[in-house]
This record gives sequence, structure tokens and C-alpha cells, in this order.
Amino acid sequence: MISTQKEDPSGADARYHAGRTSTLVSIAVNIGLTALQVGAGIFSGSQALVADGVHSLSDLVSDFVVLFAARHSRKKADADHQYGHQRYENAASLALGGLLLAVGIGMLISAAQKIQAYGHTPPVHQAALWVALAALLAKELLFRYMLRVAERVRSSMLVANAWHARSDAASSLVVALGIGGSLAGFTLLDPVAAAVVGLLVVRMGWRFFWSALNDLMDRAVSEEESQAIRRTLLETPGVQGLHDLRTRRMGDMTQVDVHLEIDGALTVTQGHAIAAAARQRVLDAHNVLDVMTHVDPVTVAGALDVAA
Repeated sequence: MISTQKEDPSGADARYHAGRTSTLVSIAVNIGLTALQVGAGIFSGSQALVADGVHSLSDLVSDFVVLFAARHSRKKADADHQYGHQRYENAASLALGGLLLAVGIGMLISAAQKIQAYGHTPPVHQAALWVALAALLAKELLFRYMLRVAERVRSSMLVANAWHARSDAASSLVVALGIGGSLAGFTLLDPVAAAVVGLLVVRMGWRFFWSALNDLMDRAVSEEESQAIRRTLLETPGVQGLHDLRTRRMGDMTQVDVHLEIDGALTVTQGHAIAAAARQRVLDAHNVLDVMTHVDPVTVAGALDVAA
């Protein structure tokens, strides 16, 4: 049984520092937006703007969760965590999803109460619309920046946080439309916009929560990725076949277990060399953390013909 763990300290450091920088930018933006939206929402009487400000506040919490997970997932394997700490990232995505679910449900409850009290809600102040449009622009720019960084370093946790920012941009668009409708005399549209924001947040939270939960339950990689790993192994000189190829997610990396079929007439040293070469090819070509190989001796048809 052969196992190795990919050592790429420079790549890991680059991912960590890029993620940390983008998250700190997100924190700075969300601090400003939270103060601006909540303050302007209270002043203008816009529940939708206050809800969007609370959403921005939840982003602050999620940003700190991301920083915590990114820091701890870099730790090397130890006696208690012999496969490393990469699943801190999966746990962080799970926490982000749960946070979004809780915030979204709270928004829905608050919006429902306002809608029930329709007729007693005055139109909002015009300042709310300008703040909502400014928040929309800021969040869309933040999303594009964070997604570019996340894709460059290939971090699913950072991708989740980037799309969290995109959900904020979508919610700010809905808020701006609701405020515009309220200013036009349709005061019901402001709490309706708050309810739509709540639904968007709940939907996004559920997606992150369910995906992370499956990863923590050892979900395999996609069939396409699994087939690519299979092809890399089979293309290794000396590998006659393989079976029992299994994969599971470890943060943004993949753990691979496989039985390699190698000519039984070879020496142990030769068989080991072939397995080691197959393992290294997978590590070099795929986003794989560790490969565990088991060598199964097989009889090669050509060898039988020569013996006959």
C-alpha cells in the first residue's frame, strides 16, 4: 500500500494570502455598507434597506468565518488529524450556509409582519434609493473581484463567499426596485422587496449548506473528474488495469484510493516503481491531496503466450 501527500507549500501559501487579502477587502466594504444601509434605512423608513444592511452585517460574520477556516486549514497533519485540516474549509462552507439560512428566515418573518400591516406604512425617503443603488454597485464590483481571486487559487470556500457577495448584489437590485416602487406610491413594494431578499438569501444558504454537508459525508468527485483520474492512471506504463477507484473531498482537494493491476511476473521493486509513477502522475495532473494505491498482481496475456 503506497500513500503520499502532495507537498506544495508555495501554492498553499499563495492560496492563503490571496484569500486573506480578498476577504479583508470584503470586510472593509461590508463594514461601510452595513453602517450606511442601516442608518439610511432607519432615516428613510425603508425596511428593505434595513434588511439589506442586516444582510451586509451577516457578510461580516461570514468573512470572519472564512478567515478562521483559511488559517486553520493550512495546518499540517498531526497526531489527531492525520489526513490534515483541509476540511475546515468544508465546515466553514457549512457554517456560511447555516448563517445565510438563519438570516433569510429572519428577513422573511420581518417582511411578512410589515406586509400584514399594509396601509399603515408611509412611503420611504428618496435618499434610500440612492443608497440602494450605491450598495448595488459596490457589491457587484466586490463579487467580480472576489470571484476572480477564488478561481485563480481554486478555492471552493472563496467561491462560496464570492457568490455570497453576488447574492447581496441581487438583493440590492431588488431593494432598489422596491424603494423605487414605494417612491412611486406603491408602498407595499418595500416590504415585498425585503421578502424577496429573504428568499434569495434562504436559497443561497441552502445550496451552500447542502453541498458542504455532502462533502463532509465523503462525497465523491464528479464522474468527469473521476474518469480523468482513471485515464491518468491507465496511461502510466506498466499499469495493466485498475479497479475500486474511490474518491472523496478534502476541502478543495481530493483523496484517491485505487487498486492497480500490475504484471505479477515483475519483482516487488518493479511493481512498486510502477505504482509510484502512477501516483505521481495523478498528483501532478489533478487537484489531488493524497493517493493510496494497492498493487494487485495479474497475469499478462503476452506472458502466457511466451510460456506456451
